[in-house]
Amino acid sequence: MESEHGWKFTQCFGDKADLEDVTEADIISTVEFDHTGDYLATGDKGGRVVLFERSDNKQGCEYKFYTEFQSHEPEFDYLKSLEIEEKINRIKWLRPNNNALYMLTTNDKTIKLWKVCEKTLKQVTENNLLDGDRAPPADIANLRLPKLMSCENIVAAIPRKIYANAHTYHINSISVNSDGETYLSADDLRINLWNLGINNQSFNIVDIKPANMEDLTEVITAAEFHPASCNYFMYSSSKGTVKLCDMREAALCDQHAKQFEEVEDPASKNFFSEIISSVSDVRFSADGRYVLSRDYLTLRLWDINMEREPVRTINVHDYLKPKLCDLYENDCIFDKFECNISGDGKQAMTGSYNNYFSIYNLADEGGDVMLQADKNAFRAKRVQGPNGSKSKVGIPRNGRGGLRKEDVDPESIDYNRKILHSSWHPKENTLAVAATNNLFIFTD
Repeated sequence: MESEHGWKFTQCFGDKADLEDVTEADIISTVEFDHTGDYLATGDKGGRVVLFERSDNKQGCEYKFYTEFQSHEPEFDYLKSLEIEEKINRIKWLRPNNNALYMLTTNDKTIKLWKVCEKTLKQVTENNLLDGDRAPPADIANLRLPKLMSCENIVAAIPRKIYANAHTYHINSISVNSDGETYLSADDLRINLWNLGINNQSFNIVDIKPANMEDLTEVITAAEFHPASCNYFMYSSSKGTVKLCDMREAALCDQHAKQFEEVEDPASKNFFSEIISSVSDVRFSADGRYVLSRDYLTLRLWDINMEREPVRTINVHDYLKPKLCDLYENDCIFDKFECNISGDGKQAMTGSYNNYFSIYNLADEGGDVMLQADKNAFRAKRVQGPNGSKSKVGIPRNGRGGLRKEDVDPESIDYNRKILHSSWHPKENTLAVAATNNLFIFTD
């Protein structure tokens, strides 16, 4: 597009309707690349999972629609008189096996293991009666053997296991272990460990529920297994802490091995401090050495060998600090932004409002890029930059500059358009970014 180097918009999937016309069920609620990056999955609030497959062509690589299936349906808990939404909270890929793809999907209460594979449909093309068009054979010599003919190939999604009734509260995270046999699921107060082959039994490994619910001071917000060591996992809390646990130490990991927390200056505390310090997402780097955490205003990079302070603290949208009262009034202050770290561990990405998202160079503080995932940004309209060069809105002309955080006007931001969900390709600099009901692909 504009340059050979730098981040460029390459694809957009989804209906191009205006925000007001978007159906609630079509809003994307999770995005996930598989381990190879050849497949990309999205889940939406309507309980559907859509898969995209990578295809290489002369113009480079692009993703094309592969299949779609209904993962979850709305349910009703008659015991608690509670509606259970079909919304897909998380998708996690398992390693492919026997030419089939496997993935875990979850809504608030039920986790499902899906097998996705290509099947050949066969049709009976020859039999004795030809569906009533032919008289029965007069004698045994005229009997015909039925013939099966392959007619078409389809992609089928088959639920192999359903893991239900293990969570009292809403599931916010699932994470597959590096051993390939177990996975964890986390809700507000507990984390359970499952064996993929056993769907009627799980082990509780973290329980922070107090004896008296009136004493409740924090909830679990996210959890993830270490990418290489199968005994380590971490979870984040609404108190702004990230705790690393070792399953070798005890069956119930209520005592953490390490705790990462940046203590706030008591002098700067205010009414919103506790809300904005809640960690919304945590990710390990691919080598397991670093932890990336996101709260409402900041992104923090931690070295797991250094609990004292983060290696780097990034202010994502500090221009919103004066607007916290308004954000509290419209409930935006409770938005849960995800974060991502690149496969090589050198860059991090997270979203903001107005469909802005930022890519940060973790080694060099000067190499940050701010972009906009917005279908309006890719029309013919061009704007003149401060140096006189013209570029499409949201796409940096030189691939490096992008939008400037200093130029963002908090008064003109549309808080209904936000980048909450995204995924980073495991082997290259390709990003999948969900913006309401659209999926954008950006590449470097």
